This record gives sequence, C-alpha cells and structure tokens, in this order.
Amino acid sequence: MATRIISVIGRKNAGKTTLLVALAAEYVRKGRRVMTIKQAAESPELDLPGSDRFRHFHEGKAERSLLVTPDRRHLVERAQDPGDPVALARHYLDGADIVLVEGFQAASLPKIEVFRKEVGPKPLYVAGAPNAGEWVALVTDDEKLDAACPVLRFRDTMWLQLLANLAWEKAQVL
Repeated sequence: MATRIISVIGRKNAGKTTLLVALAAEYVRKGRRVMTIKQAAESPELDLPGSDRFRHFHEGKAERSLLVTPDRRHLVERAQDPGDPVALARHYLDGADIVLVEGFQAASLPKIEVFRKEVGPKPLYVAGAPNAGEWVALVTDDEKLDAACPVLRFRDTMWLQLLANLAWEKAQVL
C-alpha cells in the first residue's frame, strides 16, 4: 500500500494539534499505520544542559544523536533548513499508511485547515488563490463560513469520520 500525506494547518492556537491527534486516532482505530511530522518555530530541547544526550549532540558536535529508552527512541539531527515534508516522510517515516503533517503551510500538499473565529478574523484559505485547490476541507466553529472546499463544523455529527474519509481520498500519494 502506498503512503499518503496530508497537512493540517491553521493559525496559532486554532486547534491544529488537537485535530491532528483526533484524526490520527481515528486512522489507528481503522487499522491504519499513522506517522506524524510537526513543524515547530524553535528547536525543543529533550533534556537539560549537562545531560549525556545534550553533551553527545552539543559538546560532541554529533551530526545525529539517538537517545534510546526501553519504549522510545529520540533522534536529534542537525539541519540547515526546515525541510520538505514529502522528503522528510520518505526519509524517516517509511512504512506509514498515512503521514499527518502539522504545519508546512507553504508546502504544496493537500491541506485541512482548522479555523476558529476567536483565533483570527478569517481563514488562511483564500478563494481564487493559486493554491486554493490544495484545501481538502475547512474545519470550523464559524456557522457562516462558506468556501469552495468542504466546510465541516465541530457541531456536525460524524464530522471526524467524514473528515478522515475525505482526507484519505484526497491525500497526496508518495
């Protein structure tokens, strides 16, 4: 089975992570193998200065450092750019049925936008924009929002199952 990829975008605090986690859980419930990519503005530290992992990576200037625990592996790798989500998925997430990407708004990927009125005056989606066709759906609390792509409202029954099916069909195949 081919790997699919789709991005969840929206303004800060719109609920991107909440939606991505719900969508991932829905796919897992359906027996899909889910992997994710999160774009962040800053580099998180997995541990404190002076710890072994910190020292391996920073003091030792390692290109990559893998921290292995009984139930997890954390790979830290030096990078010069934010990377392309498709290339990242191909390189790191082999074997996924679907890769859910949070962020990478500028990437040419199918997009699900989370829009909440309290977070911004209007969605990122702009009808007629060159990339407007990338929008698979808008998920919103705005009762009046209309768009050329499907608009799902949080109050709708079965919106998550509908979104999961729609996203699966519209996701880019790698």
